Amino acid sequence: MGVRAWLAILAVLAGIGFSSAAASDTALLSDQRWEQARKDLAKGKAAEAKAEFESLLNRYPNEADLQLFLGMALLRLRDPRAAEAAVRKAIALNPQHVDARTFLAWIELEVRGDVDAAISEYQKIIELHPELPDAYSNLAVAQKRKGELDRAVANLNRALERKPNFASALTTRGGILAEQDKWAEARRDFEAALKLDPRDDGALYGLAQARRESRDYAGAQSALSELISRSPNFVYWLEWGRIGLIRYWWALLSAAIALALRGRFKKARLEPNG
Repeated sequence: MGVRAWLAILAVLAGIGFSSAAASDTALLSDQRWEQARKDLAKGKAAEAKAEFESLLNRYPNEADLQLFLGMALLRLRDPRAAEAAVRKAIALNPQHVDARTFLAWIELEVRGDVDAAISEYQKIIELHPELPDAYSNLAVAQKRKGELDRAVANLNRALERKPNFASALTTRGGILAEQDKWAEARRDFEAALKLDPRDDGALYGLAQARRESRDYAGAQSALSELISRSPNFVYWLEWGRIGLIRYWWALLSAAIALALRGRFKKARLEPNG
């Protein structure tokens, strides 16, 4: 897995963990080392953060949040086995720790490749907190990976019922609908997601594909051009060029058809006078 992928998941999980820690009511909250360790982790100083979390665990051995953040630091240091061990300790300390279970499910899915284990973990989270839209969205991602597209869409619908402005859920649902060749519905989801988050590259790329499918080649290239301006991704360039060729040949074909029809029309006008 690339560095950018590791950083992305770390950012997501760090955000989750900060909210969890803020909800704690222990002496840990008043310990300045706790705040400093989290700041170091957020700045990418994973080795320093790891040492700080381990030091804090000597004083607060029963803090699930500490084990969770230690796991995040270990993940950033490319030690997923140790990260998994730490998060399992967090869950042992607090079986209802939603953030720890979310982290474990992500490891199961993205690191170990165990889709069924990830699905099971996300389902436990929903059992604990059926009101959380993210739990349904995460479950849908795992179900999509397994090929259970209808179930994934159903869970994304549940997520959006609880949080209508859930941009990433709209993007994910749009991607699944596209896989099912439901391009009109997919386009609506991508457009809705972009209204909520104009920087959503996944939704913009999906919109480009939907426009291509509806033969809006100029619109597809416009969306891809915007993506290219944000990131020099070769896939975007390749798709932009491919659509450009389609537009070129489509224009030639249209011209040829127009000429052929014009010729037949002239012939039809002349024949009665022949």
